[in-house]
Amino acid sequence: MHGKDRCATCDVPRERRALGRAVKDIRARRCLSQEELGFRARLHRNYVGSVERGEMNPTFRTLLRLTVGLRVELSELIVIYEPQLADG
Repeated sequence: MHGKDRCATCDVPRERRALGRAVKDIRARRCLSQEELGFRARLHRNYVGSVERGEMNPTFRTLLRLTVGLRVELSELIVIYEPQLADG
């Protein structure tokens, strides 16, 4: 497949997809919009969305900001990330 027929998520590394799913899962459980999470984490809502889609590779500092916004420990984010990674 080439051009428009190509799957946008096929090129995203599975680690980033898994992290994005973990962030989105916690955010949904907290009933937060991307905008609210962005406000709490001091990140733009578009950036939060790009992390959730696996388009961005957040720095450690950004991960810490996300955990503040999500009101979880970094270890909890990792616990949710690991099964997502195993699922592909």
